[in-house]
Amino acid sequence: MKRSFPLALAIALLVGCSSSSTTPNVGSSSGAETEPERERPRIALIMKSLANEFFSTMAAGAMAHQSEHADEYELLVNGIKDESDLGRQVALVDEMVAAGVDAIVIAPADSKALVPALRKARKAGVVVVNIDNRLDADVLQQEGVSIPFVGPDNKAGAKKVGDFLANKLAAADKVAVLEGKTTAFNGVQRRLGFEQAMKEAGIEIVSSQSADWETSKANTIAASILSEHPEIKAILAANDSMALGAVAAVKSAGKAGEVVVVGFDNIKAVQALIREGKVLATADQHGDQLAAFGIETALKVLENPEANPEHVETPVDLVTAETLAN
Repeated sequence: MKRSFPLALAIALLVGCSSSSTTPNVGSSSGAETEPERERPRIALIMKSLANEFFSTMAAGAMAHQSEHADEYELLVNGIKDESDLGRQVALVDEMVAAGVDAIVIAPADSKALVPALRKARKAGVVVVNIDNRLDADVLQQEGVSIPFVGPDNKAGAKKVGDFLANKLAAADKVAVLEGKTTAFNGVQRRLGFEQAMKEAGIEIVSSQSADWETSKANTIAASILSEHPEIKAILAANDSMALGAVAAVKSAGKAGEVVVVGFDNIKAVQALIREGKVLATADQHGDQLAAFGIETALKVLENPEANPEHVETPVDLVTAETLAN
């Protein structure tokens, strides 16, 4: 159920914004020579899977922010084919450094594997800001690099979703979890949030498996879980792409209305399913604003290279049929 990328957005992802414009300084009225034109900093946004609607929303939000601040910076937007294409994301980091960008804002596909490439970017003088999926603190320490994180508390967001689900279930009910990538910090945190909510409610998780954030893999795994554990009452998916696969599996198993699904990300496709009663809830980490928050942090560091920015926690909110109706 991969969604196609709008053509205009795909073109923007390939070419980015213009790379040579400058902003003139206004001279004084005394006839003195004007100052040389100052080039705007170039910021590269590097995202994860372009097949995931969440990241197309992120890209659109970043480009909207740049258009509103066109005199402040230029933007190049990049992404990878799918969540497993780590080599390509590492290559994108290297390519952006070689292209001479001033800053990289990255949603890493893996919390550990991207750190060495980002360390090299920092060594080359490029400002790096981490968004969405937090880089591994131990690996950052081993590599001797400090990179600020701008993003939500994924564990807290997942717990909000899990708590809402628990209120709809009985204490003796059983559920299953579709995890994200096990090497991704946000995937681990969402699993922990789901687990905490279920434990507090006395609900048993009978199966917890990674579907690598992908719809088709989630569909296959959810179908297997439903066959092996026909007693489950819910599937908790760590992102909405996997929730889509779970919904399809529930329908194919003839359990629509019997097994509920929850997700995380608040993509439009899941909003429609929430309104139809096919998904119970999701979490909104405001993907349309997340890259903009990261870009603003990068601009602050570029303006003051001595700045040592702290991590910035961004909002994450529960989304249900009731909240969508308001």
